[in-house]
Amino acid sequence: MDSKLIGKKLTYFIIPVFGIICTLVLARDFLYPLAFGILLAYLLYPIVNFLEKKGFPRILSILLTIVAAVAFFVVIGMFVLKRINLFMDELPKFRELTINHIESLQNLLEHNFGIPSERIKNYLIENIFDLGNRSEKIFAATTGTVFAILMQPVYVFLFLYYRTKFAYFYLKVVGRENRPIAVAALREIAGVVTRYMLGVTTVVIILCFFNSAGLMLIGLKYPLLLGVISALFSFIPYFGNIIGGIVVLIFSLLTQDSTVIAFRVVIFTLVVHFVENNILSPNIVGNNIRMNPFIIIIGLIMGAMIWGIPGMLVTIPFLAILKIILKRIPSMQAFAFLMGTRGTKKHELTLQSIRNFIDRIKSRRSAIKESKKAGNLAR
Repeated sequence: MDSKLIGKKLTYFIIPVFGIICTLVLARDFLYPLAFGILLAYLLYPIVNFLEKKGFPRILSILLTIVAAVAFFVVIGMFVLKRINLFMDELPKFRELTINHIESLQNLLEHNFGIPSERIKNYLIENIFDLGNRSEKIFAATTGTVFAILMQPVYVFLFLYYRTKFAYFYLKVVGRENRPIAVAALREIAGVVTRYMLGVTTVVIILCFFNSAGLMLIGLKYPLLLGVISALFSFIPYFGNIIGGIVVLIFSLLTQDSTVIAFRVVIFTLVVHFVENNILSPNIVGNNIRMNPFIIIIGLIMGAMIWGIPGMLVTIPFLAILKIILKRIPSMQAFAFLMGTRGTKKHELTLQSIRNFIDRIKSRRSAIKESKKAGNLAR
């Protein structure tokens, strides 16, 4: 193929991708609440659809569902805020404990590695406690977050109410000749994203109780608050449990007198990670996404770079939507194949593959023993 033609194709591919990334970065505050609204609409769609089938008008079905969802989140928010208020009451005591632990850590580093303790101690204390210089940024971020949260019911209502209109718009864009393919894509997207959102939400709710009970047994203060916070990170695949566990571990190191509790937190985090990835997610979420883990990790990193934590939360469902669309475009099916799990099944680590590996080892040993016996008899 001509090098000029290859360069032209690469240019046509790179420029749109670069333009999309720039748009995502520049319009971050507008787009990520919109993305959350789409995913929440998919999450609530089964309830709305059920009410509509029972004869409820669409507006009433949507309003009842949104009111129930808002009430649920308000109860959770009040519970978390109450625990945060209790935590804030003890913040001066935790500050003193944290400073003592930082001093002990810096003395250890200075004694063993020669790192000046005073410099690092001041840096850590300033970054942990000195929020005065960053109050304006914190206020702006909090204001933006509150506005995004308040807009979610509006976005969800509009997406659910106009969902038929959006579908017809999509069908008109693709044209009459591509309508059967477009309809199949819409149905697959609705099924995959809805099942994924319901499954992940169920897993997070289970982990809220599981984490809280475990941290309570460990003896950590504020187990309910920390259990809910660490469970919410499980919306992020692969890294969520680890991030939540690190948050709890840092809290235990800075506020507890004994390092035994921190060690228990590490063990408990590993147990939660194993349970979530090998028991809860496979049985509740299933394999709805069917995405290449490498693509998922790259997507999570890019989502974090573009939108921060919100980007990590919405990356996987939108990658699944992109994969469904690409596999129905002939010129893009190679990219859909790259994003999927096809072609790697024989290399997957499963119980059956482990059994087959053990059986092969046993058969080889048996063959070696038989050959040795045959050689001994020949002698």
